[in-house]
Amino acid sequence: MEKIIDIRSDTVTKPTTAMRQAMANAEVGDDVFGEDPTVNILQEKVASLLGKEKALFVPSGCMSNQLAIKAHTNAGDEILVERDAHIFNYETAAPSVMSSVQVQTVPGKKGIFSVEQLPSLIRPDIYYMPKTKLIAVENTHNRAGGTIFPLEEINKLSRFAKERNIIFHLDGARLWNASVATGIPMKTWAEQFDSVSVCFSKGLGAPVGSAICGSAEFISKVRKWRKVFGGGMRQAGIIAAGALYAVENHVERLKEDHQKAKYFAEELSSVTQFSIDLESVQTNIILIDVQKTGKTPNEIISLLKANSILVSSGTFTSLRAVMHLDVSMEEIRYAVQKIKALFH
Repeated sequence: MEKIIDIRSDTVTKPTTAMRQAMANAEVGDDVFGEDPTVNILQEKVASLLGKEKALFVPSGCMSNQLAIKAHTNAGDEILVERDAHIFNYETAAPSVMSSVQVQTVPGKKGIFSVEQLPSLIRPDIYYMPKTKLIAVENTHNRAGGTIFPLEEINKLSRFAKERNIIFHLDGARLWNASVATGIPMKTWAEQFDSVSVCFSKGLGAPVGSAICGSAEFISKVRKWRKVFGGGMRQAGIIAAGALYAVENHVERLKEDHQKAKYFAEELSSVTQFSIDLESVQTNIILIDVQKTGKTPNEIISLLKANSILVSSGTFTSLRAVMHLDVSMEEIRYAVQKIKALFH
């Protein structure tokens, strides 16, 4: 049977043998009581990496973002996010469901918006308008193809938010990729934000988990809401050990995923029926516009699946391919050859 090359997402990775061993040997306790030593080590390590007072281990990136919104806002507030942000597009309207807040979107370019766009979007202090309470940035940006939000722009946005007493949150699910791609430490990326979410189960390859980081006071609030949201876990050290192993062993290797992505994009950009913005291929995600094929993304997804290559939809007109630790450069070369043969 032909091997399936699965590049739908970096979430499809499976724990390595060494990671499984670390999980099997993990020392555990009751994390709801704060007594799981492995969870505590992970939380302390991530807080230190990001330069924050505290971190809290949670089951998913969606939960970490939504816990931040819940802890930072009140019902009836408004938050600002980029139009293609994960929080707005892929978290099942959770801000309205879980926090009763309104979301206003900012049109961005490659997932990036500027401080000059914001003054007209900030609500005046009038009783019949919602209060602008939080601005969120996504870095790297999933729906824009793994693009990196420039640090200079983040610093400008931070100053703007502080001047207006607006909370500044970072959806940093793939912040590890931004750090490795630029050489800028995680702490530097995170320092301007009031709260930061990072994920362990994407490029780092852990089976479960994210962390939300911020001040001690903020994390105290988040811990309460984690329980309310159903995210309190007991002997969670078993899964935290996988995340800890990933943080200690799988960050630098993200460079390999970026190299695979660049190769994949450059090779397929020669296919006349595809359109790929090579400037947007900055980390491990590639968007392939397929409008010139005359087929829908779902039709091409089915065609590639029949040829043992799994990709996902990116936008209404594009496919998404994501490089990760469970796919080798040799397999990517093979996939490129097969795709070129199908669209010669």
